[in-house]
Amino acid sequence: MNFEKMIEAMTPDVYQSLKTAVELGKWPNGDRLTSEQRETSLRAVIAYDQTKLPEHERTGYINRTKKDGSQHGADPLEPQVLKILSDD
Repeated sequence: MNFEKMIEAMTPDVYQSLKTAVELGKWPNGDRLTSEQRETSLRAVIAYDQTKLPEHERTGYINRTKKDGSQHGADPLEPQVLKILSDD
């Protein structure tokens, strides 16, 4: 089974178990995750997030809106103009 099919077949319970394992660094039975297991599990959690969850429920989501609907600070995707000052 390839990675994409595995993500498509993943149940919410398996997703939650993987997410908890990555957060704690160990499996439910107490065994520590190897670095390869942690990397693969995190990749699966992020892929599941992207395909099955709405944006506001995804791992790493930051709500940048204020109560009035406007955004806090600058839009991180908006280009910024840098002004270079010289001593001339």
